[in-house]
Amino acid sequence: MTAFGSVRRKEDARLIRGQGRFVDDMELPGMLHGAVLRSPYAHAEVVSIDATAALQHPKVHAVLTASELGDMAWMPTLSADTQAVLAGDRVLFQGQEVAFVVADDRYSARDALELIEVEYEPLPVVTDARAALLDDATPVRDAGNHVFDWEAGDPDATARVFANAEVVVEQDMVFPRSHPAPMETCGAIASFDRVEGKLTLWCTTQAPHAHRTMYALITGLPEHRIRVVSPDVGGGFGNKVPVYPGYVCAIAASMQLGVPVKWVEDRSENLMSTGFARDYAMRGRIAASADGRIRGIAVDVIADHGAFNATAQPTRYPAGFFSVFTGSYDVEAAHCRVTGAFTNKAPGGVAYACSFRIAEAVYLVERLVDCLARELGVDPVALRLQNLIRADQFPYASKTGWVYDSGDYEAALIEALRIADYDALRAEQAEKRARGELMGIGLSFFTEAVGAGPRKHMDMLGLAMNDGAAIRMSPTGTAQVAISVQSQGQGHETTFAQIVAHELGLEVDDVEVLHGDTDNTPYGLGTYGSRSTPVSGAATAIAARKVRDRARLVAAAMLEVAPEDLVWREGRWSVAGDPSVGATIPEIARAARGTLDLPPGVETGLDAEAVYDPPNLTFPFGAYVCVVDIDPGTAVVKVRRFIAVDDCGVRINPAIVEGQIHGGLTDGIGMALMETIAFDEDGNCLAGSLMDYLIPTAVEVPDWETGMTVTPSPHHPIGAKGIGESATVGSPPAIVNAICDALGVAHVDMPCTPSRVWEAMQ
Repeated sequence: MTAFGSVRRKEDARLIRGQGRFVDDMELPGMLHGAVLRSPYAHAEVVSIDATAALQHPKVHAVLTASELGDMAWMPTLSADTQAVLAGDRVLFQGQEVAFVVADDRYSARDALELIEVEYEPLPVVTDARAALLDDATPVRDAGNHVFDWEAGDPDATARVFANAEVVVEQDMVFPRSHPAPMETCGAIASFDRVEGKLTLWCTTQAPHAHRTMYALITGLPEHRIRVVSPDVGGGFGNKVPVYPGYVCAIAASMQLGVPVKWVEDRSENLMSTGFARDYAMRGRIAASADGRIRGIAVDVIADHGAFNATAQPTRYPAGFFSVFTGSYDVEAAHCRVTGAFTNKAPGGVAYACSFRIAEAVYLVERLVDCLARELGVDPVALRLQNLIRADQFPYASKTGWVYDSGDYEAALIEALRIADYDALRAEQAEKRARGELMGIGLSFFTEAVGAGPRKHMDMLGLAMNDGAAIRMSPTGTAQVAISVQSQGQGHETTFAQIVAHELGLEVDDVEVLHGDTDNTPYGLGTYGSRSTPVSGAATAIAARKVRDRARLVAAAMLEVAPEDLVWREGRWSVAGDPSVGATIPEIARAARGTLDLPPGVETGLDAEAVYDPPNLTFPFGAYVCVVDIDPGTAVVKVRRFIAVDDCGVRINPAIVEGQIHGGLTDGIGMALMETIAFDEDGNCLAGSLMDYLIPTAVEVPDWETGMTVTPSPHHPIGAKGIGESATVGSPPAIVNAICDALGVAHVDMPCTPSRVWEAMQ
């Protein structure tokens, strides 16, 4: 019996009827509202702050500045850096928080911001990471602009391969700064109970337990007296992993005033000051034999981390996941070096719809492979088929230390080519080129690394990246499962119910999923990097199997047989020699809470819990084919067809998988064609609204064509690998490869706007 399949999402009924419960929907008795005063300068000394006029506003209750915050003036970031909650002596990026006003309502709080007088002394601005690392660069931080140096692979072996290679291709490229731009912006309501000394925070976070630990460190409150509740979250994509100063200011204000304080940012604040992603300048080199055998890859990267290193990723690996830059190819040697730099930009480095630098790494290698195909004069399909890791090589140890768990890469690529009818596409392209039309065909093949992570390799703030699940069985046989990851639209209430139902032979509707409340869920580090199913899903399956094992002992007592005489068959424990004699989990649950004489050592009830420490990451993969048409008069790129074949192991709910793929592919169009957060020479953010920061709409999106192969992960309890970010990893290089193919050029940097494409056409 299985509950896997495309069942309707349990959460959709309330969400599509407007009955969701989001932070900004909430109103508490006596609640006040906060607003943040932000710096108009990217770099300046703060000479003075005068809040006298604001405090005289009849509806204003408090104005917080750095001096009022005391011990809460600084907070740790997820990369073990420290970030000012409110700027004291110096602002380091445009939009940095300077003061926090608390008033009767949101409008009064925002009006009062204009009454605060701040005197700034502008300083030189650094917005280019390469320039920031020069010896004469203006220091962004007191210790300088260097964040880290990190490398992976074997530099000596790689140098030898390149020295002896028959063909070497080099390409500079940029993965521009982009923003998750979730539908719901960030916000929080802090309520401090002075009598009980307990803080409750309703917050738009993807990681409630990690946030609770952070707030304990920031406030000095005992962690058990802090409750973090993450209700419905309107999209996250990594943007809602970090702790933001607005959250801390709401907490400080509530602790000071003794009433609830709400803070919700507007769209411009979200775009200007919350966590960015990417902003990488990359130089890649690929070495090959004359017949197309890829022998080595070498990479140098400069990563712009903005003014604070707020990267949400394992702290022992500041750029570690970039080491999957060898992609899906079997090479002799590889080496990469990543250097992080501080600049006068908002903190960057969120795990935005890619697992900690994997989107950048895959983009780099897939562009290099196309550049190599162009240099050799061979079809990019043939070059990939020649160099992909073979199915009989798994588990595959990469040259940078990762062990890919399983895969049949050739089968996935062949399936994508079949759906696309690749030979027919090339024939169509030849005909159009003869007429002067610009049609391009682009491919990409990617391997993701998700499911952070094994405690022997990974931590965040020194905390193991493990997650748990706890199952409570009622006497009537329904189940309640509490998980430590948090949904932002992925369908956790359905997927995790399906896992429990599958393992215990229950109906999906008889399983309730609890998440997003630290008082009612087991500890874990949250949802990002496609880790929900690979980690917490595994914990859920293991906890359900513990329930099933306990049920076997109770069933043995019910049926008056030895436990070893029972077999699990079609959702019930039955006697091995007589399948007609048995008991279902609901029947066993009732007996376990009843008067049945239980065997010695068997406790009442069937409840169980588990914490999962994954032995390895999981490695989903996919093959994508993109077809574009380019208007020769306007240089506008239209994505006409897009074929995506994904392998994420066992699919629990295929409809949810397809939905996540569609969303990720749409995201990829945005990154490839239009999305970038740019700055002028003074550090002014040029994308502070959705009029400037363009995101794709239905007009730009084709009808997606999807396919699949299924290669279960051998070490995951149900063989699942994760899917949430795969499409955002594989789609940008496929689109850019198609554009370069149409134009007959080696490279065009993202975003491939009409102006950039026009320039390349010339």
